[in-house]
Amino acid sequence: MRTIMEVESNEHSFAEGLLMVAAQVTEIRCKSLINRVNAPDYHFRWTINPYRGCRHACRYCYARSTHQYWGMDAGVDFERQIFAKVNAPAVLREELSRPKWCGEPIVIGTASDPYEPAEAQYRLTRQILEVMAEFRNPASITTKGTLARRDVDVLRRLNEAAGVQVVFSVGTIDETVWRQTEPGAPHPVARLETMQYLVEHGIPAGVLAAPLLPGLSDGADSIDALVAAAARHRAQFLSGNLLFLRPGSREWFMPFIRESYPHLAPGYARLYGSEHAPRDYTNAVLALVDDARLRWELPRMPSVKSLRPATLPGFAELDDQSPLMGLDPEAPTQLELPMAA
Repeated sequence: MRTIMEVESNEHSFAEGLLMVAAQVTEIRCKSLINRVNAPDYHFRWTINPYRGCRHACRYCYARSTHQYWGMDAGVDFERQIFAKVNAPAVLREELSRPKWCGEPIVIGTASDPYEPAEAQYRLTRQILEVMAEFRNPASITTKGTLARRDVDVLRRLNEAAGVQVVFSVGTIDETVWRQTEPGAPHPVARLETMQYLVEHGIPAGVLAAPLLPGLSDGADSIDALVAAAARHRAQFLSGNLLFLRPGSREWFMPFIRESYPHLAPGYARLYGSEHAPRDYTNAVLALVDDARLRWELPRMPSVKSLRPATLPGFAELDDQSPLMGLDPEAPTQLELPMAA
């Protein structure tokens, strides 16, 4: 077991989150790494998560319930009990070597950010990308992390060999909303600057405007400001998604709304009687995203299934009505064991 202690402080660099709490990083060994998504309407079938838990501490995170699979809390434990799959690169090499492996694109970062702070030490995401480049297996990365710029060299190799896209999750550029809802995540502008750096180095990268939060970041002005900022930072694509609340995240997020935004609490109670807001409301918000995207001449996010090596024709767009970020949090389908001390 390895413990990383960090003093809570508001005096962090622009790129870092506002709040870095003491976290315990436990090294574990996984029996398998590639996880199959058994949902026919998703636009991908395979995921990888090098870590469990995430110190970005986003109030709304849909993946919080994954800690409950292991008897831990979806709130504080998710943010402070981080698990690093230290043998992930070796396991991936074995899995990609199997004759039955289909070579389909793999989405990295559906239940934990692959560039969460532990990555600076463990470099698991980087090693995974190196293996995927070696095996010419396409990948899509979803992240809020600025550490992605460290891996520009291996991302270029992977893009040339098989195809890659890096999707930066940015739900708002409003300073107050960011501080309240994403206290451990890098500043939104720092994410956009990292995206621009990747684009300028030949890596396909863009923005997922998500989650858009009712009453906080889903208005026309907020969306237009976000899309404009993405365009100014040379986003190659953009799509959006409204907040959804799965069990585990709901129990953490709704009390936060009642405490921090009490005037919005009744509206959230009406909108989220179930996991998703009503279809009419969702469609209206996505229409605002689409209008802003078209004004700024940004294409939609490409379908993961259309990833191709950089030398081949480009992406097909993803229909906004597909479950864009209904990313299935990785269920505990593989055995994971703590490393011996």
